[in-house]
Amino acid sequence: MHGVRQCADMSERIALFGGSFNPPGLHHRLLVEALTKHFDRVLVIPCGPRPDKPTTNVIPPLYRAAMADMTFGDMPGVEVDLSDLEQNVFTRSHVLQTRLESRGELWHVVGVDLTKGGAEGQSEIQRSWEKGAELWQQARFAVLMRPGHEFKTADLPPQSMVIEVDVPGASREIRDLIQRDEPADEWLTPRTLAYIQRYGLYRAPMPASYARGSLMGGAYRLVVDQRNPKAVHWATRFNDMANPDFVTVLGGDGAMLRSIREGWRERLPYFGVNAGHLGFLMNEADTVLDNDFPPQDVIFRQLPMLYIEVETVDGQTTTAYGFNDAWVERETSQSAWLRVKINDKVRLQKLVSDGALLATAAGSTAYARAMGATPLLADTPAWLLVGSNVMEPIDWRSALLSIDSTVEIENLDPERRSLRAFIDGHDQGIVRTLRARISRAAAVELVFDTTHDMAEKLAALQFRQTGLTEPKRTPAS
Repeated sequence: MHGVRQCADMSERIALFGGSFNPPGLHHRLLVEALTKHFDRVLVIPCGPRPDKPTTNVIPPLYRAAMADMTFGDMPGVEVDLSDLEQNVFTRSHVLQTRLESRGELWHVVGVDLTKGGAEGQSEIQRSWEKGAELWQQARFAVLMRPGHEFKTADLPPQSMVIEVDVPGASREIRDLIQRDEPADEWLTPRTLAYIQRYGLYRAPMPASYARGSLMGGAYRLVVDQRNPKAVHWATRFNDMANPDFVTVLGGDGAMLRSIREGWRERLPYFGVNAGHLGFLMNEADTVLDNDFPPQDVIFRQLPMLYIEVETVDGQTTTAYGFNDAWVERETSQSAWLRVKINDKVRLQKLVSDGALLATAAGSTAYARAMGATPLLADTPAWLLVGSNVMEPIDWRSALLSIDSTVEIENLDPERRSLRAFIDGHDQGIVRTLRARISRAAAVELVFDTTHDMAEKLAALQFRQTGLTEPKRTPAS
């Protein structure tokens, strides 16, 4: 250890391990594992777009976030910070230092090559990093060095430790293997490799949002809606397995939403079996129960979530994710007075209604449809804004939003006309403002039997006619 200043009032030693992780490989995982032996917590931070690394932008952040969670999410003492990917920014190290220093004793993880020339003030950190010279003197650095690599002790930052690691590998080499259609099994975790292959990452200019595949032979975790007698009865036909490859949910759409809310960061695909009503997020029970399970021929659909900011009447802001929808509704007997901005431009100066709802394409078949909006196909690059019992403007009911839109719904009269917010039916309390957009980092994979995909359910719903089969409804027991 070189010149480390001890800080007794810091409860946790935290390593900040940033990088492109594009893709995150087994070599990254081994490096993180080595860091966990020296620190209480390792914070893995996939960076946002970097002007000096064009390859960072090759894969959309939604996919990079999923791969990071798949690679590091199960490691004890490790946390994946998706804030750069969510906000589409590259956070400089000095900003991270300021933002995270209240959490504990921070150590910036760097390669030993970045310290070369440090004694003369000519290291990469001192010359090229924003506020690098200041960080060099004040911050702590965990310097990774491969065995046999020569370095000068005088070149190290004043507060540093050297950690020897013997871990070969590079993301560029993994990308090259995939592009050449050569085996990459030795360089990636099995789940990350399967995910890359499923959506054609690093091969096509734009990754797919859905893919044909199979669950056959896969292990699964069983989630059962204990309030649904039918789901509880069916549970005897299924097995809860260790080391799951996907999640099987028995119940209705509500059970699926609860399961997603509690576990989406595990990045396991969800296969639902409908024991409820319409079950747009689920598979039909007869298709599943009358055949071998897990099914062989399925469709994986990666569906983005909502990123939501809720501001309370006292100015506090919290963030959350939703899969189906988020909405505000009047808390009193008086109608709500709302101002609606889209991309910071006022589109509805005064919306007088019972409330307003924002829905993803996946959620457009739920409350949005009940409020009069036209449902969207699951992979439609759009989402919805819908008014509830709109009184003014008299000719407005709903709007189709582009995938990159940011919406703000503000209460114009919070003192007399209070608003309550909900995310996927989960109460957020009294709010002044709700802001939302399609997330850049959060997504869920839903899996459907090919004979009862979401697209087919929506088509049957929209083209119901006499003599045609409607979507099968399984009454709740």
